[in-house]
Amino acid sequence: MVEWVAASLPVLMWVGLLLVPWRPWSTRERIEADPNAGSADLSEITVLIPARNEADVIGLTLAGLQSQGSGLQVIVVDDQSSDETAEIAASFPNTRVIRGQPLPEGWAGKLWALEQGKSQVKTPITLLLDADIQLQPGLLGALLAHKRRDNRQFVSLMADLRRTSFWDRLLLPAFVYYFKLLYPFSISNSSSRLVAAAAGGCILVDTEALQRAGAFASLRNALIDDCTLARQVKNAGYRTWLGLSRDVVSLRPYGTLRSIHDMVARSAFTQLGYSTALLLVVTVLFALAYGLPFLLLASASAWRLGLIALVAMMLSYLPMLRYYHMRLTWALLLPFGAVLYLGMTWSSAIRYWRGVRSRWKDRTYSTH
Repeated sequence: MVEWVAASLPVLMWVGLLLVPWRPWSTRERIEADPNAGSADLSEITVLIPARNEADVIGLTLAGLQSQGSGLQVIVVDDQSSDETAEIAASFPNTRVIRGQPLPEGWAGKLWALEQGKSQVKTPITLLLDADIQLQPGLLGALLAHKRRDNRQFVSLMADLRRTSFWDRLLLPAFVYYFKLLYPFSISNSSSRLVAAAAGGCILVDTEALQRAGAFASLRNALIDDCTLARQVKNAGYRTWLGLSRDVVSLRPYGTLRSIHDMVARSAFTQLGYSTALLLVVTVLFALAYGLPFLLLASASAWRLGLIALVAMMLSYLPMLRYYHMRLTWALLLPFGAVLYLGMTWSSAIRYWRGVRSRWKDRTYSTH
């Protein structure tokens, strides 16, 4: 009896995932560019871009903003760059460049840059945009229309990550997949305060909501600043919304396993609240969900359960692959990707235990 219950666990996990009403595997929360929104009046929006050594991409990001509509104001906060980021940004119309001050103790770099820029925002709506995010023509108009239609004060879109290598295709769609499992969009977008999530690369928010939520000083040391900001805004009584978009394009190349590892490891243990107990729980869950089905395939009496679990697992990943126009056969490698992500999470924890909370943009944030 005990063996049968144990063998049933991965089936319950994966079939249950497919059946839960909030459908975390779904891609139904999405916004794509509206070709008719390219001439939209955007004079009520100021774009706030923190930028540190982004000379290779800032031009493309700003060019993408130029195609969004009329009246858009842009503020680039040059966060102590050592390259030509500021000079490139200053060459674009309707773009102000603010020279950032040295990073104070207790602040994350991106949040300090945003804090310096927010006082210059005079419009009722602010677009927080990463320096490596390019918006396709008509995207901002479509996002603004959704914000108004749905009566939201805070809307954000998860960027389409570039997929140029085997490692990109294996791991980056899975990154979005796992994010949606951890922060179900349907629950986050509801009035429930159980989940609050955002994608920091592209956030359109009422300026008043930012001020009432205490941004950015109230979350100055947060490494997962987007979800923390969404939590603050939601706690202040505002409505948030998070979705996917193929027209919010990340310009940052990954390409190698190491670069993806560095991106994940800088915040994976933070997601677990630096809890060793939670890390062990996650490890056991991954072993049950991804490892046990393969062991069951070798069992004469329980191989069917293993097969059902594997099929349900891959079915849960297919919507993500379809959304990003990828071959469905990549679902076969989902367990391999899961092992790598678990390893990255352990790597993140080991960094923390050695005194490093995170490393990013030539900065190291210690645990002290």
